[in-house]
Amino acid sequence: MAGGIAIKLARFAIVVAIFALWEVLSRTGIVNPRLLPAASDTLVTLGELLQRASVRHDLVVTGQEVLAAFALGVPFGALIGYLIAEHRYFADVMKPLLFFAFSIPKSIFLPMFILVFGVGFAQKVGFGFFSTIFIVIMSTTTAVESVKVEHLRVARSYGATPMQTAFRVYLPSMLPVLLEALRISMIFNLTGVILAEMYASRDGIGHQIAIWGENFQMKQLLAGVVMIAAIAMTFNELVRWVETRCSHWRT
Repeated sequence: MAGGIAIKLARFAIVVAIFALWEVLSRTGIVNPRLLPAASDTLVTLGELLQRASVRHDLVVTGQEVLAAFALGVPFGALIGYLIAEHRYFADVMKPLLFFAFSIPKSIFLPMFILVFGVGFAQKVGFGFFSTIFIVIMSTTTAVESVKVEHLRVARSYGATPMQTAFRVYLPSMLPVLLEALRISMIFNLTGVILAEMYASRDGIGHQIAIWGENFQMKQLLAGVVMIAAIAMTFNELVRWVETRCSHWRT
């Protein structure tokens, strides 16, 4: 318990130090305040932005797109990863292709999504899904391969069906690894959706950030960055909390 509190305090101290350094660099003129507004001014701007109905609407739109892409990408990617790990021939065929696809920057495919889906909800969800699924597939494959063979042997010797084996052996053994993968995949997902909104969109917080950047509204731009960072950190800590509750499944 004491160790966990110390870690949380250390994280909080690092965040405070970053904001303090940011404030000092801007206030002292070491960095041009027009390029890097003070942290306090940025936080005040963030509070003002959150009071705007248009910004709250854009946050809701982005949240819906992120959740939709995540809800589609995680189970679909997990199923493919499970099939790859369980079938040797399928794994030999698919693994090199997956590593090849994963190594390609996903942003170069964004124009294709715009051409196929147009500019709208489907385009952003589709690109978020595309940005997420490869990391989920690879993480699931690794998680399945990490399940102990003796556990599977015992389950099958007692006549467990494939469905029972999946839910009573694979899932408990894989869950801690999968939860770690969820945190990483959400980063890819959120990045993909924000990028799609910045590239071609009529709404969403990424669209707003792009407008602020184009108009050199640095306070609003940095406030948007802080907003996205806070959302990502909140989800990360939520999954971390769930992960600690599942730590007893580690074998």
